[in-house]
Amino acid sequence: MSGTLKHAHGQWRSRIGFLLAATGSAIGLGNIWKFPYMTGTNGGSAFVLTYLLCIALVGFPLLVAEWLIGRRGQKNPMLAIEDVAKQNNQTKAWGIVGLVAIIAGFLVLSFYSVIGGWAIDYIFITLKGTFSGMSGDDTDKVFTDFLANPKSLLLWHTVFMALTIGIIAMGVSSGIERASKIMMPGLAIILLIMLVYVIFSTDTFGKGVSFLFAPDWSKINGQSVLAALGHAFFTLSLGMGIMFSYGSYLGKEINLLKTARSVIILDTIFALAAGLVIFPLVFANNLKLDSGPGLLFVTLPIAFGNMSGGIIIGALFFILVTFAALTSAISLLEPTVEFLEEKTPLNRQVAAVVGGVAVWLLGIACLLSFNEWDKFLIFGNNIFSFLDKITSKFMMPLGGLATLIFLGWFVKQQGVLSELNLSDTAAQIWSIVLRFVAPIGIIVIFIASLLS
Repeated sequence: MSGTLKHAHGQWRSRIGFLLAATGSAIGLGNIWKFPYMTGTNGGSAFVLTYLLCIALVGFPLLVAEWLIGRRGQKNPMLAIEDVAKQNNQTKAWGIVGLVAIIAGFLVLSFYSVIGGWAIDYIFITLKGTFSGMSGDDTDKVFTDFLANPKSLLLWHTVFMALTIGIIAMGVSSGIERASKIMMPGLAIILLIMLVYVIFSTDTFGKGVSFLFAPDWSKINGQSVLAALGHAFFTLSLGMGIMFSYGSYLGKEINLLKTARSVIILDTIFALAAGLVIFPLVFANNLKLDSGPGLLFVTLPIAFGNMSGGIIIGALFFILVTFAALTSAISLLEPTVEFLEEKTPLNRQVAAVVGGVAVWLLGIACLLSFNEWDKFLIFGNNIFSFLDKITSKFMMPLGGLATLIFLGWFVKQQGVLSELNLSDTAAQIWSIVLRFVAPIGIIVIFIASLLS
């Protein structure tokens, strides 16, 4: 890729490579278990349209803002914001926003990697035929016994983190970009195979389509709009330093607005396609709808254990979950590694190992919170839940809000509008959304999360 700007630690080789990496970061476990469920229970396509409006007003501007700052700074999130602040005669203290984002990504990966380990293990559990003929109580016991076994959790957490570290250590183009070009098409192929299977082997595909897409505007209320608003923020990997780092490897020729639009479209298509696979299986087996991890590790195994070809389809499904988790995990580790690379004498390989091992160690505390340390609570939460809440309720929304305020009010807008190549009318809309609408949306998300 022939960009004017060059980053000391690499650059995306192509726009498609960057697009796949950014989309892979956005496509995570929440796309598989949360968004389809929210869509089906909140008005189907009416909710999707509400969500797309929310993402246009909150997720889209913040995604572009993080990329823009990262590209301008060409450094890790903290130093990038410091540099942009300096360019605009502002205090370097704004760099704290970037540092908090790096820490948030670090903390999220520590418990996210534990779930990634669950997915890997479930590939093998499924292939062994463990779920054949099982009831809900049986699959629930398998999962409960699995969580109670710290050695097994440690093994798969370690495997997942080793894969993540290995990819990151190879660099931006040879590691992240190359892995994304393999895993993202892999995700699409697996999803397509499962979709074809569901269409031809169940008589509930139509029910699944109706559940996901039948518009019901009567279900659009304050709570559903709030759900759409929250998912619009969290689905794009914002507030965790990821998109700052990914933006720092970009050249000026990349159109940020068009690329952000493509990421949002692909992210939404994947989530809805996952729902078209999952819910016909749930309906075909008269299973309970669930929006959390229980859907993946308790409910769906019942379906896999009681359907023709369930061993293969189940294994493919957990490979899909693993790929989705891994594409997000490598993006979560990247800001930490970039920071270490630029603030210490460590090269990328050593920084990847140091940062990855630190995440792995904290992840051990997270997995022990399900068994050996289940009595150790922080403000009434085990370590896993505490880290989840402190990042999702505080660090991510407040970091996102600070980023919008910084770019909207403390950076010269003429340069921003010129970089985005906006017409006069589009520039006015962008400024209103960036400076007022998106910040208000995140404030609403923050307050709602505190009250939930």
